Amino acid sequence: MEFLKNLKMPVTPGDGGFSLGRLNWASAPVPSLEVAVLSVIAVLLMTYFASVLKKNQRSGQMRTWPLVGSVPTLAANWTGLYELITRSLEKNEVVWVDYAFGFEGLYVADPALTEFMLKTNFQNYPKGTPVQERMRELLGHGIFAADGQQWKDTRKVASLQFSSAILRDFSADVFKERSMTLVRIISKFTESKKPIDMQDLFMRLTLDATCKVGFGVELGCLTPSLPDVPFSRNFDLANELSFHRYIDPFWKLKKVLNVGSEKLLKNCVDAMDEFCYAVIKKRRLELELGQRDGSKDKPDLLSRFMSMMESPEEIYTDKALRDHVVNFIIAGRDTTAITLSWFTYMICLHPEVAEKVYEEVTELERSESSAATEEGQDSLEDQFAKFAEVLTFYSVGKLNYLHAALTETLRLFPPVPLNGKIAEKDDWLPNGVKVKKGTMLTYSSYAMGRLERLWGPDAKEYKPERWLKDGAFQPVSPFKFISFHAGSRLCLGKESAYLQMKMAAAFLIRFFKFELVPNQEIRPRVMFVLAMAEGVKVIATPR
Repeated sequence: MEFLKNLKMPVTPGDGGFSLGRLNWASAPVPSLEVAVLSVIAVLLMTYFASVLKKNQRSGQMRTWPLVGSVPTLAANWTGLYELITRSLEKNEVVWVDYAFGFEGLYVADPALTEFMLKTNFQNYPKGTPVQERMRELLGHGIFAADGQQWKDTRKVASLQFSSAILRDFSADVFKERSMTLVRIISKFTESKKPIDMQDLFMRLTLDATCKVGFGVELGCLTPSLPDVPFSRNFDLANELSFHRYIDPFWKLKKVLNVGSEKLLKNCVDAMDEFCYAVIKKRRLELELGQRDGSKDKPDLLSRFMSMMESPEEIYTDKALRDHVVNFIIAGRDTTAITLSWFTYMICLHPEVAEKVYEEVTELERSESSAATEEGQDSLEDQFAKFAEVLTFYSVGKLNYLHAALTETLRLFPPVPLNGKIAEKDDWLPNGVKVKKGTMLTYSSYAMGRLERLWGPDAKEYKPERWLKDGAFQPVSPFKFISFHAGSRLCLGKESAYLQMKMAAAFLIRFFKFELVPNQEIRPRVMFVLAMAEGVKVIATPR
């Protein structure tokens, strides 16, 4: 009653209640329908707020608001999203999050839980509609977004091709040739001492290599003039906008109205599709001409996809092939370029690692070279060519320390920092946590590489030696080191990625030293992959 003392109206007793002025609250007539409606609303609000309070009291629950869920928390920390999730998983075994309007998620970073969702109970954790619809425009029905029989069919064909010796040898030749082009370009920068954005160069390198190996197309992105690459720009922006849908509760409405970020996304995808369909058309015509004159199949992946089709008019329409093209680009271009970018950053911070790689590479050069070369005898171009002869599919397998340094980069900077699946049925995780049907269960590979309970007190340190024993590389469970996924969806291009990264890194460290340009901010761009927001700029000097 204390608050009534502050009112200006007199308070007088009423029959069975009290009155403010002339209105008696106990006896005032209120229509029964209004009472019913107000009661229902009150009960619903109380129930909803009780559920919100219960969620906030649940261990590991990210802060939640009515209706919009955890979106304000995620949005406020968006540029530092991966660190936010890592900090939360350092304190809690699981972290609950509400993506608004009842779409609930759960972050995990434990090998037992990743093995459960990716292997033990794999069938209950497909990509699922909520995940697929957020990446549909970008990835379509390609291997990264597909489920069920569609995923099995696509993976079966891709698996046969990645195990092909023809494709392997072709890939090695392409990777080596593109790496030589890269060092030629960097050598020009050493003369002027101009800063180099290595992420930009790596993206050009891997896009050129991916399109050559995947589609038989020469893009010419990695040339001395460094031409504008509209496809890359649209591809990256489409990736970022698609991922942003997780904190945009109104993205579906914006898509229907074709406004704002959804309109921009559509424009990006349309520009990407123009390129993809042109490649497909060109390849179809070349295959038809090849069949007429009896020429041999081309070794690129797209041509081999087409030539292996049993019912091309039913299975591999142009739209289906477009999806394969885009998925192959994100697998071959982004993941490799991103790892090489973070690797460059790491060796700049840890020059002793670069020196150990240099020693290993030069030892390989001495042991594999057919003839010794006296210092200063050959031109730089001749040195590039002779070193290229040393690098083969088999010889790079001897670079154990480089393999460890790249793997340590992947541990701390996994190309896909978050990977989500949707629970098809109610389930119980091995740690006793109940997961309801429709919940998005996401493992954070970014957090998993940084947790002390998995890697020890030096978890956040860059130490390639942790992967070596008596000089030999020692792998760990893929459910712990999960940068290449695990279980049935283990990355088919893992060995190909290592091959390309080793060739590029060996070339770079053999001929150059790198130093970071001061006062630059190195942070991830928040999207489906862990690209750098502003690249990594360095000064290169010849060795």
